[in-house]
Amino acid sequence: MDTAPKSASSLTWFNVGLAFSFIALNALISKVYHLGIGVDLVTAAVRCIVQLALVASLLQTVFETNNPWAVAGIALLLNLLGTFETVVNKSKRRHERMFRSVLFGMLGSTIPVSVIGARYAMSVDPFWTPSQYIPIVGMLCGSTISGVVVSVSYVLKELKENRDKVEVYLAYGATRMEACKPIAIEALILALTPAINQMSVLGIIAIPGMMTGAILGGSSVEQAAKMQMIIMFMISASSALASIFTTAYAISIIVDDEHRIRSDRIYSQPLALWAERDRILNSAKAWCGDGGGGGASGNSTLELLSENVICLHEYDRL
Repeated sequence: MDTAPKSASSLTWFNVGLAFSFIALNALISKVYHLGIGVDLVTAAVRCIVQLALVASLLQTVFETNNPWAVAGIALLLNLLGTFETVVNKSKRRHERMFRSVLFGMLGSTIPVSVIGARYAMSVDPFWTPSQYIPIVGMLCGSTISGVVVSVSYVLKELKENRDKVEVYLAYGATRMEACKPIAIEALILALTPAINQMSVLGIIAIPGMMTGAILGGSSVEQAAKMQMIIMFMISASSALASIFTTAYAISIIVDDEHRIRSDRIYSQPLALWAERDRILNSAKAWCGDGGGGGASGNSTLELLSENVICLHEYDRL
């Protein structure tokens, strides 16, 4: 008996287009109520379509080759893209050498957790089986990004805006880690709270996406539930490891060996390419009447060039 839903193999781009109408509805609501997020919604949806289409084509090739080196390459690529997303897109504030610290934190958490979890918790042999390992790494990367962004952003915000408390501890002889311990603890609590909340409501209030996908793919409900439990525990571990490392590294960079708070190592200006992207999006919003005031259209060419030079200089420090 065929237990898989028949519709699972019959989806076409027409179906995707129908689903895209929900995004169009949200954009229309944004325009009517002047929320200013219509262009962002459409842009994110188009990006989602393009990215998933490319990933599907790439993963299909990797699945067919069944090559461990190809799987390792995909895992590294996912971590690189996750690091780029964390540092460039998600973080409003950044610090020196943040790219390498986030990359090391991502690799040092997602890879060991995924290998141990796939081989022993999920009994996958070999552990690098593409259809099993790559989705696991992808889920771990996606969840780890959120934890790292929250923890590092909180540390940078506190050391930038509320540095007086830390300086008092330092003045009384505390080491930089002792002085920043309250900030680090709060940062890690904020980073791990989403995972804790998610685990507490699974199965009662919400049915998670992976469990739903496994059921739609033909797995038994019991197996899908056990798989979801394992994945959630792996996500929690990976987020904790990456958040702890990146938080400690950020503190060691902002508070130097001489126990001085180096605010000059924190910067928040967008990179040159993203500054130009925001200018174009703001212009599009103004043209559509969705964002009001026209964004950066009033800036002179000289001012834009100056901003880009500053942003490129900051990118070199990553």
